[in-house]
Amino acid sequence: MKRVLIVEDQADIRKLIRMTLEFEPYEIHEAADGVSGLRMATEVRPDLILLDVMMPGDLDGLQVCTQVRANPDLRGTRVVLLTARGQIKDRDAGQQAGADEYLIKPFSPLQLIETIERLMPTT
Repeated sequence: MKRVLIVEDQADIRKLIRMTLEFEPYEIHEAADGVSGLRMATEVRPDLILLDVMMPGDLDGLQVCTQVRANPDLRGTRVVLLTARGQIKDRDAGQQAGADEYLIKPFSPLQLIETIERLMPTT
C-alpha cells in the first residue's frame, strides 16, 4: 500500500485532506509541524508528502522539502506543496526547494486526488 504523509499545521485542513484520501488505497500519516513532519518522513518513508508551506516553528515547508531532497533514503518521495501563496516568486521558491507540484489553497478534493495519482510512483 502506498504511503502518504500529510504535514499541515491546521488540524481542520489535515482532517479534510485525510477524509479526501480515506477512500483511496493509501496508508495515511500526519504531522502538525515541519520538525515532526521531517522526523516522520524519515521513519515512515512515504511515497508522497503533502506539505504545507507556511508553518510555525523551526522548519517551514520549503525547508522540510529541501531536507527531504537532501536525504538519499527519501530520494523517490514525491512532494506536493500546499499553500495560499500563488505568486510566481512563491512557485519558484517551491521549485528551488525541489517540490514536484505546487497546489494553491483552496484546492478541490478532485484536484488533490488527480495530482496524487499523477505523481504517485507506479512500483
